[in-house]
Amino acid sequence: MTQSDGFTRRKVLTLAAGVAAALTLDSAIAGSTLLPPATLKTGGKKMLTRAIPSSSEPLPMVGLGTYRGFDVSPSSPAYQELPGVLTALFEKGGSVIDSSPMYGRAEQTTGELLSAHQPQWPAFLATKVWTRGREEGIAQMEASFKLLQTQRIDLMQIHNLLDWKTHLPTLRQWKEQGRIRYIGITHYTPSAYAEVEGVLKAEPMDFLQINYALDDRDVERRILPLCRERGVAVICNRPFGGGGLLARLKDKPLPAWAADVEASSWAQLALKFLLAHPAVTCVIPGTGNPRYMAENAGAGFGPILNDAQRQQLIELAG
Repeated sequence: MTQSDGFTRRKVLTLAAGVAAALTLDSAIAGSTLLPPATLKTGGKKMLTRAIPSSSEPLPMVGLGTYRGFDVSPSSPAYQELPGVLTALFEKGGSVIDSSPMYGRAEQTTGELLSAHQPQWPAFLATKVWTRGREEGIAQMEASFKLLQTQRIDLMQIHNLLDWKTHLPTLRQWKEQGRIRYIGITHYTPSAYAEVEGVLKAEPMDFLQINYALDDRDVERRILPLCRERGVAVICNRPFGGGGLLARLKDKPLPAWAADVEASSWAQLALKFLLAHPAVTCVIPGTGNPRYMAENAGAGFGPILNDAQRQQLIELAG
């Protein structure tokens, strides 16, 4: 087989795989209900927003994380649930969708579903660069643009600070060019907090994505106050902690005041606890379940918790 023959055969196989994937995707979407954003089920209320400090742009306070939930094949039953997840997010007034090359197929799934919906949903797209080396970082970010099927990414983050000094100049240049709107850094473990603090003190940032939950509050001591001081928006990942939080709370009765803050579940109270902190801009609980997405988004409505209510939740979760 000649080199030319090999190229031709590879090209045919690639095209065939692309056609098969497209047919599978069309079938998956056809089996789901894609509701237009105008079909709002919020009783006329709007999701709470908080201003991004560097721009004053209002950002809806509950978004969506795509880790695991969106890393699924178009041929899977789980994939067919995902249009409903996006419908639930946008119907409730949310917009933030966070992904990463680290999350397997999540970026591609997000791009497929958003592009299939017409008119296209008004997503605030956030993703990450997660590799070493300048050229490798550029190649990975270019791939994210293609997978997400977009000409502009709202927020590009350096995932877990991996090779951040190398990537940051590229992010700043792309922000100046308008390819990305905001830049940020992320992490998820207390062992990295000293490095996170150092970067935030040394470099102007639009966003920090960090772990914060009712049972994981270390960031309250130094990280969140520093973000307020430096004018950095905060996105909370892992907002339900390591997974045991809701399991510990599920059999306990909700506080008597839960209805007063328009909360009907422990998941909503756990998210409202985070949103009550003045440094927090947005929470991004991950899910592939439309019902859970609607429930999570409900935390973005109603009164903000007061200090006494937050303290009671800390005691109940202990």
